[in-house]
Amino acid sequence: MESITLEVTQGVYKTAKEAREAGRVPIVYYGKGIENANFSADYQEFRRAYKKGGKSTIINFIDENKQEFPVLIHEVQYHPVTDEFLHIDVMAVNMDKAIHTEIPLVFFGEAPAIKDLGGVLTHNKDVIAVKCLPKDLVHEIQVDISPLIDFHSSITVGDIKAPQGIEILDVAGINVIGVSAPRAEEEAVVAPAPAEGEEGEKPAEGEADEKKEEK
Repeated sequence: MESITLEVTQGVYKTAKEAREAGRVPIVYYGKGIENANFSADYQEFRRAYKKGGKSTIINFIDENKQEFPVLIHEVQYHPVTDEFLHIDVMAVNMDKAIHTEIPLVFFGEAPAIKDLGGVLTHNKDVIAVKCLPKDLVHEIQVDISPLIDFHSSITVGDIKAPQGIEILDVAGINVIGVSAPRAEEEAVVAPAPAEGEEGEKPAEGEADEKKEEK
């Protein structure tokens, strides 16, 4: 299990706004049977930890008293304009009890249906629901796409090989990834040229005689 350490402070700032103004990210810590607590972490330190671990890696919070809190990031709120972190929710983790979470899927390899047939990769799932002990949690699960040999091939949840100690909870028959046929190029429709003698409308009966008389 990969582990990440993040230094946090508890109860130093009265409001989330005050923490953000000090260059920190406000964090709410909660879990079953424990009292909620407010932490904050240095913005850049949290950014690096989240980039490395995401929501599928145990992060060990260490507060100013050197007390450790193993957590999983549950929810991240972003500023609607700047996309900066606004608020983080983390769940307390009991290292002796199984947890339910999601692990990202990372696809690798070369699909013959794309290389040889010009198909287009279609993703249906990018994460997979799992159950495991915290010590068995992995940051990602890799999926080889080389079995996609034609447009009828697909990789389902049941085809994914989970690392030891991890139980996949999603239904085995769910389609994860496949290849669709390329769209045929639309041919421009050219209107046929008018046949000889059809360039203009024929004069109504009687009009031709009237024009002759005018001459």
